Amino acid sequence: MKCPVCGYNESKVIDSRPAEDYASIRRRRECLECQKRFTTYEMIETIPLVVIKKDQRRESFDRNKILSGIIKACEKRSVSDEQMKKIAWDIEIHLQNQLQSEVPSYRIGELVMEKLREIDEVAYVRFASVYREFKDINTFMSELKSLMIGRRKKRK
Repeated sequence: MKCPVCGYNESKVIDSRPAEDYASIRRRRECLECQKRFTTYEMIETIPLVVIKKDQRRESFDRNKILSGIIKACEKRSVSDEQMKKIAWDIEIHLQNQLQSEVPSYRIGELVMEKLREIDEVAYVRFASVYREFKDINTFMSELKSLMIGRRKKRK
């Protein structure tokens, strides 16, 4: 890495950690020539993801849309911003690791529900009620029963 102060081509990494957006790695470096310190950000080059919507339209993947849905589902719940961002980031990484350029929107919704179910059941039900488009109280109750059965199986 070229030093921005003296132009020397070699430096050592002093500290490395994920950046706030989880999309890059922040590295603190020190020039081996002039000993000045500087920061670099390293990003993973990814395949652009395309989301196939229910009506077969295609649009670019946007992690912020996932995060927005998660935030709405977790409103007034004890789920931290960090947890919500991590869910969105984990889903994006999972999809990138599938090495497919197109992903159906229903698959993204299922992944969000899996993650929410693990951290907050109320947020899960909120998200599921919108995602699955519950038409009446019976479909809502059916989902709650399914959640309760899953909870009992976990305890055993």
